[in-house]
Amino acid sequence: MQPEGFVKKGEEQLVCRLKKALYGLKQAHRSWYKKIDSFFLRHGYKWRKNDPNLYIVFNDEGHIVLISLYVDDLIMIGSVDNLIEEIK
Repeated sequence: MQPEGFVKKGEEQLVCRLKKALYGLKQAHRSWYKKIDSFFLRHGYKWRKNDPNLYIVFNDEGHIVLISLYVDDLIMIGSVDNLIEEIK
């Protein structure tokens, strides 16, 4: 339904399409996830098939960092502190 005061005669059945997700709407979570997922994948992170919210990256020395997405938070752990600081 169109908002009150926005309805135009002959166009009562038209709806508005948002160009981006707004905080508090159902689409906001999906939009945020798509953005952060594309960021991680562009920067060499791999996601796990059994848990698509878990991203893993190894550096040249074999150290590992695990990043887990939970709603709108990130949980990050790794084998060395300086690698975690570099990612932040």
